[in-house]
Amino acid sequence: METVEIFDSPGKGRGLRAIKEFWAGDVIFTEQSISAVVFDGLAERICHSCFRRQEKLQRCGQCKFAHYCDRTCQRAGWAEHKQECAAIKAYGKAPNESIRLVARITWRLDKEGSSKVSDMQLTTLDELEDHLNDMAEDELQEFKVDIHNFLDYWPRTSKQHTIDSISHIFGVINCNGFTVSDQRGLQAVGVGIFPNLCLVNHDCWPNCTLSVSSLIELRSLGKIAEGEELTVAYVDYLNLSPERQRLLKAQYFFDCTCDHCKNRTKDDIKMGGKEVDGVKPTEEQVKEATDFCYQMLEKMDQARLKGDYHIVVKICREAIEKTEPVLADTHIYLIRLCSALSEVQAYLQSFDDAAEYSRRMVEGYIKIYSPNNAALGMAAMRAGVNLWQAGQIEIAHGMICKAYSILMVTHGPTHPITKDLEEMRVQTEMELRMFKENEYVYYSMREAALQNKPMTMLHEPKSMEEGIKNLFHRRK
Repeated sequence: METVEIFDSPGKGRGLRAIKEFWAGDVIFTEQSISAVVFDGLAERICHSCFRRQEKLQRCGQCKFAHYCDRTCQRAGWAEHKQECAAIKAYGKAPNESIRLVARITWRLDKEGSSKVSDMQLTTLDELEDHLNDMAEDELQEFKVDIHNFLDYWPRTSKQHTIDSISHIFGVINCNGFTVSDQRGLQAVGVGIFPNLCLVNHDCWPNCTLSVSSLIELRSLGKIAEGEELTVAYVDYLNLSPERQRLLKAQYFFDCTCDHCKNRTKDDIKMGGKEVDGVKPTEEQVKEATDFCYQMLEKMDQARLKGDYHIVVKICREAIEKTEPVLADTHIYLIRLCSALSEVQAYLQSFDDAAEYSRRMVEGYIKIYSPNNAALGMAAMRAGVNLWQAGQIEIAHGMICKAYSILMVTHGPTHPITKDLEEMRVQTEMELRMFKENEYVYYSMREAALQNKPMTMLHEPKSMEEGIKNLFHRRK
C-alpha cells in the first residue's frame, strides 16, 4: 500500500501513519472486507450479496435463509454462501450473526491457505487483538455459548480448528468489527472484518473519517502531513469526556489520553447554562434543569420504543419549554431533545416544528463538532429538508449547501447521499432564484412540487445514535 505504513504509536501500540500528504476529502485507502454478514434482524430484507435493501428478495431454495436481489446477486454470492448453505441445512437453522461471520471468515482463510487474503492486507487476523483476557466474566460466558454453538454448526467435513483459534476470531470480531451499510449509506445492515482499518487508532478529535458500504473508505478530514498518525473516532464526540473514556474502556479496553479528554475540551458548553446580557444562571439552576432533562429523555425513549410519537412530542415540548431559559443551546440534553422532536415531527408531517428544532440542533452541533464531522453534515441535510418542507427556502438552501460541502469531504462526490444532496442543492438554488423574482409564482409551483414530495425523508424516526455514528460494531 503506497499511502500508509504501520508504526508503533506511543501509548497505543500499532497504528497507521501517512507516507504522503493528504488534504480534506482525499481517499487515503479503500478496503474490501475479508467477509461480512447481514444482521440477524434484517436477514429477510437485505441482499446477502450486495447488502442492498429491497422490497422483494429471492430466497435461497436450499437453506431458506439467505436472500438475494436476483439470480445475478445469488451467483455472485455463491462462493461465500456454498459452504454456509450446506451448514445451515445440516444444523437445521441459521446461527446468530457472530457465528455466521466467524464461519465465513474461517472458510475464507481455509480456502486461501493463508492468513492474508490480499496483497493489500497490511496485517493478519492472528496479529489483531482479541482482548479475551480483558473481558468481564458475564461477557466471557456469552462467548462460551457462541463457541459451543459454533462447534455444533461447523461441518465435520470442513477443516477442524482449535478452540483457541476460533475464540480468537470471535474476540477480533467483538472489538474490531465494522458495520456494513445499505446502498444509501443510511442504515447499518451487517457486520464485517476489515483488517487494515483495524490498525487505525482512536482520537476524539480525529483527522480521518470512514465512509461505509460493502467497501470502506478512509477519508481525510483536513490536511494531514507526511508521517502523521491516522485516527478515527470510535465513539461520538457529543458525549462528555468521562463518558467517552468510560465507553472506550468498556468496549475497546483502553484508556483514552487524547488532548480533548485530558483537558475536557468543550465539556463546559455541553453542560453549560444560558448566558443572557452577561448574566448566567446559578450552578444549582443548571443542575436542576439538567436533571429534569435527563428524566424526560428517559421517558421520551420509552415512548419512542412503543411508537407513541404524540407522547414523544408532548414530553419533548414540556422539557424544552421548561429548560431552554436556563440551558445553553449547546447543552447536549437539550440538543438530544431537539433532535428527537425534529425527527418525530417530520415523521408526523408537522414541518414548521421539524424545521425549527432541527435548525436549533444544527446550531448546537456547529459549536461542538469539528467543521467536517459527518454527523454534523447529516444533521444539516435533515434540517435542510425540513426547512424546505416548511417553505423556508432561503434558510433551507443555505443548510443544504452546508451539508453538501461537509459530505463532499466525508463521503465523496460519488456516494448516493452526496448525489442526493447535489440534486437538492440544484433544486433549492433554482427555487430560491424563482422566490426572489416572484414569490407568488414560486409558492404556486411549490404547492405542485409538494404533491410529488421530491425531497421527503419521512421514514419512521430512529435514534440519532444510529447510522452515521455507529460504524464500529459491538455484540448486543
